[in-house]
Amino acid sequence: MSQTEAESPQTSQNANEIISTRLKGKVAIITGAGHGIGQAYAARLAAEGAHVVIAELDEKSGNDVAAQLTGIGRSALAVATNVTDPKSLENMAQKTLESFGRIDILVNNAAIFSTIPMSRSPFDEIEIEEWDAMMAVNVKGAWLASRAVAPTMKTQMSGKIINISSGTALKGSASRIHYVTSKAAILGFTRTLARELGPFGINVNCVAPGNTLSEVNPDSSTLSFRNAGANDRALKRTEKPADLVGAVAFFASPDSDFITGQTLVVDGGSFMH
Repeated sequence: MSQTEAESPQTSQNANEIISTRLKGKVAIITGAGHGIGQAYAARLAAEGAHVVIAELDEKSGNDVAAQLTGIGRSALAVATNVTDPKSLENMAQKTLESFGRIDILVNNAAIFSTIPMSRSPFDEIEIEEWDAMMAVNVKGAWLASRAVAPTMKTQMSGKIINISSGTALKGSASRIHYVTSKAAILGFTRTLARELGPFGINVNCVAPGNTLSEVNPDSSTLSFRNAGANDRALKRTEKPADLVGAVAFFASPDSDFITGQTLVVDGGSFMH
């Protein structure tokens, strides 16, 4: 089971075209960065000068992404990571410190979504095991990953934790209640963690994507599902990973140093607040 928002073996072309020093010398861990949107986040942060750690359950995909980035002159390290396992996350943090000496950024991207059925199920027909798995990865995983990097960030008296929620948590979405509930939990998690870590100079913020086409070679039902989101937006087009990476780069950068506990919705104007 892949702990990613979507499946994709390619880095973001737009991210690869960017060359910046905004994050030069910073060290960024992105969970679930072996596929899809997480991979695009890694490519963008690397393009902005960060050393990126691809923390991915799918070890082969993680290694492939790291190899792609190093092949174009970026700095990347793959670490096999299971976000539901505290020891695995401790290893992730330790490997990062051994390689780069610090941890500046954590993007809590790993999540279950693409592995659940595209056909929507009423709340009382969802299997208990499926509910538990969703919460273990999407909520507990973000908590455990944050806990793993917090000691280093506290010692540094600086750090950026960026959580990934979903526009469905803000609008409500009939069916897939376990996914929506898990992403709603991330909103409260972000605000509370920001309060707890603020005294240590650590910023905690959240990005809430809309319905995003990040699959490679999607079948007709997936394509229809993704494209349908355009009808509900002020900006009438399908959302892609490249639309999200700027928000994550902003929260990772010094430009957001006095912003914490906030959620930035990136959905083309589907939900406005």
